Amino acid sequence: MEPMASLTTFSDDDIRRTQPALKIGLLATVTPQGLPHVTMLSTLMACAPARLSFGQFTEGMSKMHLLANPRAGFMIMDLDRTLWRGTATWTDTARQGPEYEYYNNVPMFRYNAYFGVHTVYYLDLVRQTGRHPLPMNRIILAAVQTMLARGLARKPGGPPVLNPWTRGFLNKLDNLKFLTYVGEDGYPVIIPAIQTQCLDDRHLVFSTSVYTEELLRIPAGASLAAFGLALTMEDVLTRGTFLGFRRMAGVRVGVLQVDWVYNPMPPVPGQVYPARPLEAVREF
Repeated sequence: MEPMASLTTFSDDDIRRTQPALKIGLLATVTPQGLPHVTMLSTLMACAPARLSFGQFTEGMSKMHLLANPRAGFMIMDLDRTLWRGTATWTDTARQGPEYEYYNNVPMFRYNAYFGVHTVYYLDLVRQTGRHPLPMNRIILAAVQTMLARGLARKPGGPPVLNPWTRGFLNKLDNLKFLTYVGEDGYPVIIPAIQTQCLDDRHLVFSTSVYTEELLRIPAGASLAAFGLALTMEDVLTRGTFLGFRRMAGVRVGVLQVDWVYNPMPPVPGQVYPARPLEAVREF
């Protein structure tokens, strides 16, 4: 696959096409420990030639991360499977203005009796890839290669990390998967890796035959996050150590050893692994 463009502005068409409410938006942030984190934000959009915004209607870890470290990565995908990806820097927030009015007039929020967008976050664009389609034919081939590699590879041992639901979810070929790591410049990088599957109950594996140049830039030993997403709005976030590239059944693959699993879904988002002890509720 040819290298992506590196643009410092959005075109008028980019702005128009990223504004519909029905789309997928991902925001990658950096934790206080310097680890990559990914959140789905359907309100994420380009709002000016060098500006992005998203609306906050629930509390979440990504907003806290931005306050401590404003460097972010983003991805927007519309219903035609067209992508925009890049990096941006959080600058400010607002509780009024055109974007605030826009978000709260979207049907999802305008007719919601329980919550609306209460704060708009703004980010200055650093660079973006330009609009490009998701290469489905190459992704299907990469998924088949990954399936072959994981089916014939020797399974490493170790304590289980991924539960049966998570393994089944990540192994579904029609679910979306994205990889994120923190680049040398300190900005998180988001790479589509829909071919990602479970090698066993503590490792993920992915063929490098699509988005090859970008995947091969991931350094061995890096903290790598894998975000899985279904169009039914189910999602899961895993993170661990990238073990590098190797050959499995003649296929060049990357291997991620997972040591952390997070459920971003309401009504009770939270850490799944390592399991946290149950604590009695003593105050109401």
